[in-house]
Amino acid sequence: MTWMTLLALEPLWIGLGVVGLFFLILIFWFVGGYNGLVRMRNETRNQWSQIDVQLKRRHDLIPNLVSVVKDYMAFEQETLENVTKARNVAMGAASQGPGAQAAAENGLSRALAGLYVVMENYPELKANKNVSELQEELTSTENRIAYSRQAYNDSVMRYDTAREQIPTNIVAGMCGFRQEFPMWKTEEAEKAAPKVSLR
Repeated sequence: MTWMTLLALEPLWIGLGVVGLFFLILIFWFVGGYNGLVRMRNETRNQWSQIDVQLKRRHDLIPNLVSVVKDYMAFEQETLENVTKARNVAMGAASQGPGAQAAAENGLSRALAGLYVVMENYPELKANKNVSELQEELTSTENRIAYSRQAYNDSVMRYDTAREQIPTNIVAGMCGFRQEFPMWKTEEAEKAAPKVSLR
């Protein structure tokens, strides 16, 4: 090959180099977008797991509370049954996904709020140490659930935003990243929860 032939092929080599560089950048962009979406999806799943841990704790505390207060609240069996039923529904909804579980847990929160209101009518409950301790544990658990819900909703927002923004939406569409995590919304009745003091 002569120098003249090599010089004639130089634009071809430059063109191939530019195309190769473009495809290399495209591959790095695609891999980065894919890995970012996987990371955000897994973070969202992890946040949901954190909520699940706190919900399990709440489910475990409720039978103890019902057991302690039922002797004092002989005429309020319907309220206690509502709490127990709501707990069972919430536990059963755990396998139905975040949306169904959130709705069931909101129902349990309403039932607990109703129980707390009725408990105010029983002064002897205020003096019971077991009731007071269980109430504090439930309040602490509710606070952890609220914190975990906020973290979960933030994670869902980041994941959904990344899925919908250009150019990551191309990767999301090609690789099947879909909206699989609903926001956990607080119901209006829960926003105005009654203040309860058993002291």
